[in-house]
Amino acid sequence: MFQKITLLTLVLAVVSCQKKESSETDKIKIADWLIGNWENKSPDGVLTENWEKLNDSTFNAYSYFIKEKDTLHFETIVLAQKGETLTYFATVKGQNEEKAIAFLSTAESDKQLVFENAKHDYPQKITYTKGANNTLTAEISGNLNGKPSSEKFVMTKK
Repeated sequence: MFQKITLLTLVLAVVSCQKKESSETDKIKIADWLIGNWENKSPDGVLTENWEKLNDSTFNAYSYFIKEKDTLHFETIVLAQKGETLTYFATVKGQNEEKAIAFLSTAESDKQLVFENAKHDYPQKITYTKGANNTLTAEISGNLNGKPSSEKFVMTKK
C-alpha cells in the first residue's frame, strides 16, 4: 500500500511539473489574435501593422505610417516569451540609436495585452485590444513633456 501511494505521489508530481512547463511555453499563444495584417486609413495617411509568428516563443511585426508616398514612421516589433514573461521590444527607425526598447507585459488576456516601461520617455504604456468585426485598437500612453498623453489607433484586419 505504501509503495502504491509513493508511486501515485511521484506520478502526480511529474504530471504537475509537465503542465506548468507547458503553460509557461504556451503563454505567448494568448496573443495569437495579433497575427495578421492590420490597417488604419485616415486623412493623415495609412498606418499598417503586419504581425507574424516566427516560432513558438516569438512574434514579429512591422509597423509603418505612410502619408502619400512618404514613410513618416517605421518600427520593428518583437514579442517574445522568456519563461513566464512576455516582452514587447520596439525599435523605431531614427530613434534610440536603432536599439530596441523593452516593455514588459503587465496584463494579458484573449482580448487585451498591456506592456509597460516606466523609464521610457514616451510612451510608457502600450495596449492592444481586440475588438469586434476584426478590429484591433493600439494605444500608446504615458507622460509626454510632463503631461498625460495618449493616442489610439483603431485598425481593421486586411
